[in-house]
This record gives sequence, structure tokens and C-alpha cells, in this order.
Amino acid sequence: MALATFTKPLLTDLLSETCDSVQASYVQPVWDRPNLVDVEVFNDSIPLIDLHGLLGSDRSKVAMDIGLACQNDGIFQVKNHGIPKRVIEDMLQVSRDFFGLPESERMRCYSDDFMKTTRLSTSFNVKTEKVSSWRDYLRLHCYPLEDFVHEWPSNPFNFREVVSEYCTKVRELALRIMEAISESLGLEREYLNKALGSHGQHMAINYYPPCPQPELTYGLPAHKDPNVITLLLQDGVSGLQVLRNDKWVAVDPDPNALVINIGDQIQVLSNGRYKSVLHRAIVNSNSHRISIPTFYCPSPDAVIKPPCSLTDDVHPAVYRSYSYSEYYEEFWNRGLNSESCLDNFRILK
Repeated sequence: MALATFTKPLLTDLLSETCDSVQASYVQPVWDRPNLVDVEVFNDSIPLIDLHGLLGSDRSKVAMDIGLACQNDGIFQVKNHGIPKRVIEDMLQVSRDFFGLPESERMRCYSDDFMKTTRLSTSFNVKTEKVSSWRDYLRLHCYPLEDFVHEWPSNPFNFREVVSEYCTKVRELALRIMEAISESLGLEREYLNKALGSHGQHMAINYYPPCPQPELTYGLPAHKDPNVITLLLQDGVSGLQVLRNDKWVAVDPDPNALVINIGDQIQVLSNGRYKSVLHRAIVNSNSHRISIPTFYCPSPDAVIKPPCSLTDDVHPAVYRSYSYSEYYEEFWNRGLNSESCLDNFRILK
């Protein structure tokens, strides 16, 4: 069948015109396609941490467990995280409802300007990438909440109410996890929270439609997150994979857990003790998938550097100090054509 030409900006709407093959612009080069048969099934080697212990006498042990996961894996799951089941279910449902709206309604939010604080877009960065990714997404800034909620979609009717509640609960969880990470590094509990300036929080509601040839493309190619930590809510469809011991491992959704992965800023703030994790999203031919990562970030003017207590003559600073806005602009301009842009900030010896 001849390939159709692009007539619509969003993948979701493009598929209404052609759905039996992957367009050429989505096809990865042969050497960089996902080898879907050579993926390990999720196993217990990726830590699952019970956060209930942070509230009592087990706090130091839980913080240590989180530190070990940051050091050895760069990713872990958390249960008893404090976000009510109803809030999670409502968040997933309103996300489905948004992407089920008519094209004309969704397109009210469309923009390919990555600086916009509320925008619907497709792939990753359509201005810089050579191969498109098989996803549409709604990106929302959400802290301080009162600065951004008025920009969000008002359709579905309950969108702002539901997402506001979810964002508030996720922020509370992010702050608790960062306190535990600080303690695991031997720092005062509030160190990381203070290091982030006035803080930033944004989220993406990712929609991955069914793909007729999932072996040719990615939902998102391998990358590391640019922020501090990412808190991921998944629906019941598998798609997240992480690289562990040179093997891709599928992290299948657990309805009672959220996935936490370490971003580049923790790698810098820990002076390389904790590593941001390489991960990717794959797609399938049978069903759509919703994933909702919350990216907890420094404020743009925050200066990122490791504390003096983590540097000495034996362990000098690995990266130069920089403002988060400098790093973030570099990340978006490079796109996902490379795994990480931290090397641009490394101190050469």
C-alpha cells in the first residue's frame, strides 16, 4: 500500500486516514529498532519499596533502601504511597476522556512550542527530531497550581478538578521521596528540597495508539529524564522498559504501585553516586496505552551542583554548576537523539 501523506498534526487523527502500516517518518533505522523478542519479563530485581515505613521507626531503613535503589538501579516502585485509589482511577479516566474528545476540541490545546506551559503535541520535539515517536501527549505545568490551572483544558468538564487533586497528591509524595533521598546521602532531610529553588512540577499525559507494526518504531526511544525524579502512573498496558545489565527489562504495571525513576539532576546533586536510568516506551498492535509521568524539577533559576560534603580530593565534582534553565534548553534542543546531555556539563580532566 502506498504511504499516505501527512494531513493532520496529531498521530491519533492521522490514524483515522491510514492504519494498516507505519508511515515512513515513524520508522526507525534498522540498527535502532526495538528487538521486542529479546526483552526480559519484569522480575523482582527491580525494587518495590513500602513507604509506610517512612512514618515510623523504620524510616532510616526505608531511606537506605531507596538509596540503594538509586545507586544500583536508578528506578524503583513504591506502594503505600499515600495517593488514594479513587484519585488514581479518576486521573486515568479523565485522561482517556480527553483523548477521546473530537479532534476540533483537542486541537484547541495544540502547539509545537516547547516553552508553552500547557500544550498538546505529538512525538517529542517535531522541530528537531529526524524520526517521529508513536505518541501524542498533553503537557501541563502544575506548580504552583494556581499559576497554571486556568490554562488547562476545560473539557472534559471535570478535567481541572481531577488533575488538580492528582497533582497535589503527587507533589506531596515527591517531597517525601526527596527527603528520603537526601537522608540516604547523609544530608539533612530538607537538602534536596532547598536545592531546587522555588521548585517546578509538570506532567505529561501520554497517549500511545495501537500500532500496526510495533517492531519498527518506539513510543519514545531510549532516553534519560532531565529532571530530579519522575513519578509514573501507568494504566494496565505494558510499555515501559528499562536497561539493566545491558538487557531491556519490561516493567509491567502494578495497580498498587507507582514507578519512580531518577533523573539527571539527582545524578549531578549526588556527584555521580546515583545514576539516572535509561528507559524507553514501546507500543503494541492490540490496544492503546496511557501513561502519566510527573516530572519534579528545580525552578529555572536554581543552580545545580553537588553539596560540599559529597566532594573532596578523592571525589571531585564530576559536573560544573549550571542553572536548570540552561540544562533544560539543551535537553529540548538535542531531543531524544542521544541518551543524555549530561556529558556537555561534565568537568574535563
